[in-house]
Amino acid sequence: MIEEIRRQSPHCKRSMAEMSSAPPVRRIRKDAQHNRAHILDVARQAFVNEGVDVSMDAIAKEAGVGPGTLYRNFPRKEDLLAALLTVHHQALDQRRAAIEAEENHAGRALEMWIDALGDWMRAYDGLPEPLRAACRINSPLTQTCRAVIVTTEIILKSAQEEGHAREGISGRDIFLGALAIAWANGSTAADDRTSNTLLDVLKNGWGIAENTSPAPISSL
Repeated sequence: MIEEIRRQSPHCKRSMAEMSSAPPVRRIRKDAQHNRAHILDVARQAFVNEGVDVSMDAIAKEAGVGPGTLYRNFPRKEDLLAALLTVHHQALDQRRAAIEAEENHAGRALEMWIDALGDWMRAYDGLPEPLRAACRINSPLTQTCRAVIVTTEIILKSAQEEGHAREGISGRDIFLGALAIAWANGSTAADDRTSNTLLDVLKNGWGIAENTSPAPISSL
């Protein structure tokens, strides 16, 4: 049958030969994987030391790779941040699980979650600004912000249902409030009282005083 097809199609032999010599499905080379992991390690340390304002060129130079290699892996700084925040987001989710397991009072659970949000938002100096931008324009960080807002909404809803938080506010409001505090805490105008004072305002703003017992205010 095959021979008959070959006789009928003079190009068959050539086509089969081309197929047999075609390269296998291309896989990411090990050195490319190593480059990506190395860039992430260098970027993480750069963000820790200098904040998110460090330039992409400085990261490429520190990593010992050309700008082309850096931008092929991470076209924008937000792509780098999104990749690094994956680990921080996992840690944040672990804190959520711990809060749910340890705290039965929905109002206090929300307070603890706001504290956790602040820690996450200040993983790197200057991080609140790209997170804020991701809430109004589409960026690699937008998906993560949306996921955190959804979690915040669920925790807030529990507090509202139990009468520990007033109606009319949303998880997004709480998220943006915590983000504003994290940003203000990094401002040059901030002092030692800034974070605690603003956090107290936020918590008193969503809480219902007669139903919520005072809790110690921890720093964002």
